[in-house]
Amino acid sequence: MAGQTDLDTLLSDLRPTRRPGEFVYVTTSRPIDAEARIVEREAVTLILERAVADREGLEYEGSYAWLTLEVHSSLEAVGLTAAVSRTLADAGVPCNMLAGYYHDHALVPSDRADEALAALRRLSELPRGGR
Repeated sequence: MAGQTDLDTLLSDLRPTRRPGEFVYVTTSRPIDAEARIVEREAVTLILERAVADREGLEYEGSYAWLTLEVHSSLEAVGLTAAVSRTLADAGVPCNMLAGYYHDHALVPSDRADEALAALRRLSELPRGGR
Protein backbone atom coordinates (compact mmCIF):
# COMPACT_ATOMS: atom_id res chain seq x y z
CA MET A 1 0.00 0.00 0.00
CA ALA A 2 1.49 3.31 -1.10
CA GLY A 3 1.88 6.06 1.46
CA GLN A 4 0.20 9.43 1.30
CA THR A 5 1.92 12.26 -0.60
CA ASP A 6 -0.64 15.08 -0.32
CA LEU A 7 0.65 17.49 2.33
CA ASP A 8 -2.79 18.72 3.44
CA THR A 9 -3.92 15.13 3.97
CA LEU A 10 -0.70 14.20 5.75
CA LEU A 11 -1.03 17.11 8.16
CA SER A 12 -4.74 16.57 8.79
CA ASP A 13 -4.17 12.87 9.51
CA LEU A 14 -0.90 13.32 11.46
CA ARG A 15 -2.05 11.51 14.66
CA PRO A 16 1.14 11.99 16.71
CA THR A 17 1.65 9.43 19.46
CA ARG A 18 4.36 8.82 22.04
CA ARG A 19 6.13 5.50 22.08
CA PRO A 20 6.54 4.25 25.68
CA GLY A 21 9.95 4.73 27.26
CA GLU A 22 12.88 7.08 27.06
CA PHE A 23 15.50 6.89 24.35
CA VAL A 24 19.14 7.96 24.05
CA TYR A 25 21.75 8.39 21.33
CA VAL A 26 25.02 6.47 21.76
CA THR A 27 28.01 5.50 19.70
CA THR A 28 29.55 2.08 20.21
CA SER A 29 31.13 -0.68 18.19
CA ARG A 30 29.50 -3.35 20.38
CA PRO A 31 26.72 -5.40 18.79
CA ILE A 32 23.60 -4.17 20.60
CA ASP A 33 20.00 -4.44 19.45
CA ALA A 34 18.93 -0.87 18.73
CA GLU A 35 15.70 0.92 17.91
CA ALA A 36 17.58 2.69 15.09
CA ARG A 37 21.08 2.55 13.65
CA ILE A 38 22.74 5.31 11.62
CA VAL A 39 26.10 4.68 9.96
CA GLU A 40 28.21 7.82 9.63
CA ARG A 41 31.83 8.29 8.58
CA GLU A 42 32.88 8.99 12.15
CA ALA A 43 30.97 6.25 13.97
CA VAL A 44 27.82 4.19 14.17
CA THR A 45 25.07 5.95 16.11
CA LEU A 46 22.49 3.83 17.89
CA ILE A 47 19.21 4.96 19.35
CA LEU A 48 18.50 2.78 22.36
CA GLU A 49 16.02 2.58 25.16
CA ARG A 50 17.62 4.43 28.05
CA ALA A 51 17.42 1.30 30.23
CA VAL A 52 19.47 -0.65 27.67
CA ALA A 53 22.17 2.04 27.56
CA ASP A 54 22.28 2.13 31.36
CA ARG A 55 22.52 -1.68 31.58
CA GLU A 56 25.34 -1.69 28.99
CA GLY A 57 27.19 1.15 30.76
CA LEU A 58 27.06 3.41 27.71
CA GLU A 59 27.43 7.16 27.98
CA TYR A 60 24.82 9.49 26.51
CA GLU A 61 23.70 13.09 26.68
CA GLY A 62 20.03 13.71 27.37
CA SER A 63 17.03 11.45 27.04
CA TYR A 64 14.37 11.69 24.39
CA ALA A 65 10.74 10.86 23.85
CA TRP A 66 10.00 9.04 20.61
CA LEU A 67 7.00 10.54 18.82
CA THR A 68 5.50 8.70 15.87
CA LEU A 69 3.39 10.37 13.22
CA GLU A 70 0.83 7.61 12.66
CA VAL A 71 -0.18 8.84 9.19
CA HIS A 72 1.23 6.52 6.50
CA SER A 73 3.51 8.93 4.69
CA SER A 74 5.20 8.17 1.40
CA LEU A 75 8.96 8.38 1.22
CA GLU A 76 8.27 10.71 -1.73
CA ALA A 77 6.09 13.13 0.28
CA VAL A 78 7.24 16.75 0.12
CA GLY A 79 6.96 19.15 3.05
CA LEU A 80 5.97 16.93 5.98
CA THR A 81 9.34 17.03 7.72
CA ALA A 82 9.57 20.78 7.14
CA ALA A 83 6.08 21.41 8.57
CA VAL A 84 6.70 19.25 11.64
CA SER A 85 10.16 20.62 12.37
CA ARG A 86 8.94 24.22 11.83
CA THR A 87 6.03 23.67 14.24
CA LEU A 88 8.35 22.27 16.90
CA ALA A 89 10.93 25.01 16.27
CA ASP A 90 8.23 27.67 16.68
CA ALA A 91 7.38 26.05 20.04
CA GLY A 92 11.07 26.08 20.99
CA VAL A 93 11.23 22.27 21.10
CA PRO A 94 14.37 20.64 19.66
CA CYS A 95 13.67 17.62 17.46
CA ASN A 96 15.57 14.99 15.56
CA MET A 97 13.59 13.49 12.68
CA LEU A 98 13.76 9.90 11.41
CA ALA A 99 11.85 8.34 8.55
CA GLY A 100 10.74 4.74 8.38
CA TYR A 101 8.97 3.10 5.45
CA TYR A 102 5.51 3.68 6.91
CA HIS A 103 5.90 6.57 9.35
CA ASP A 104 7.98 9.57 10.28
CA HIS A 105 9.30 9.96 13.81
CA ALA A 106 10.53 12.84 15.93
CA LEU A 107 12.75 12.46 18.96
CA VAL A 108 12.30 15.35 21.37
CA PRO A 109 13.70 15.97 24.86
CA SER A 110 11.72 13.79 27.28
CA ASP A 111 10.74 16.73 29.45
CA ARG A 112 9.22 18.51 26.40
CA ALA A 113 7.21 15.56 25.02
CA ASP A 114 3.78 16.78 26.16
CA GLU A 115 4.50 20.24 24.73
CA ALA A 116 5.63 18.72 21.42
CA LEU A 117 2.56 16.47 21.18
CA ALA A 118 0.26 19.43 21.86
CA ALA A 119 1.98 21.52 19.16
CA LEU A 120 1.71 18.70 16.61
CA ARG A 121 -1.96 18.12 17.45
CA ARG A 122 -2.62 21.83 16.92
CA LEU A 123 -0.85 21.61 13.55
CA SER A 124 -3.08 18.70 12.58
CA GLU A 125 -6.24 20.62 13.53
CA LEU A 126 -5.47 23.72 11.44
CA PRO A 127 -7.89 24.38 8.56
CA ARG A 128 -6.48 23.33 5.20
CA GLY A 129 -7.23 24.40 1.66
CA GLY A 130 -9.25 22.08 -0.52
CA ARG A 131 -11.04 20.28 2.33
